[in-house]
Amino acid sequence: MTDFGSLAGHVIVITGAGQGIGRAFAKAFAQAGATAVIAELNPRKATDVAEEIMAAGGKALAIETDVSDEASINLMARVVEDQCGRIDTLINNAGIFSTLEMRPFDQIPLDEWERVLRVNVTGPFLCARALLPAMRRQKRGRIINIASGAVLLGRPNYLHYIASKAALAGMSRSMARELGGDGITVNSILPGATFTEIERKTVTPEQKQRIVAMQCIPRPETPDDLVGTALFLASDNAAFITGQSINLDGGATHL
Repeated sequence: MTDFGSLAGHVIVITGAGQGIGRAFAKAFAQAGATAVIAELNPRKATDVAEEIMAAGGKALAIETDVSDEASINLMARVVEDQCGRIDTLINNAGIFSTLEMRPFDQIPLDEWERVLRVNVTGPFLCARALLPAMRRQKRGRIINIASGAVLLGRPNYLHYIASKAALAGMSRSMARELGGDGITVNSILPGATFTEIERKTVTPEQKQRIVAMQCIPRPETPDDLVGTALFLASDNAAFITGQSINLDGGATHL
């Protein structure tokens, strides 16, 4: 079993950690001895996750954060540094997807297109920029961007989402080249169709069955299937891995 002891005492900022994949990440990092910072738009959900972690003996900090708003992100960064004294890893997990309706790209309203790109692309850019000074001072840092395996499928009827996640994977590669000299690695995780407690009205039971049937591993993907890779990328075990896109979709696609 991989030793994630190097994460003890680290501070991990996870955006959108009030539910779903982000919540699973927060709990896993806390179990590994890190302080999980739940940077979440919904303050009630953020507090609930932090309390859940602390009740289990872990360390957590809940901060209301709107990743589409630069001032909110900058405030989050200051609070984390003031209260925790360091920032080791940023997981750009927050994004718009489950609330989107499937529709041909020429029917996507412009304001919806711009909102998705603002949250899914500009948000990670602003978060990385805000937390970068703390990582540079430490000469060590990890940035993990949560993209999507749907990019590799060229999935139709979600063009704004697909475009945003393709951009995020590309950003990871470019940022990796800029930050390697600072001891900071940047990688992206491309989850497959991950089923969480978040309701997705556009996915029928029949569609879910078809998704699973595409995979080499014929069962629904859950957030826990992503946790090990996130822990690994944040740890010292992955110090020489950067600029990579790691596809975690049960074999639905092959790079």
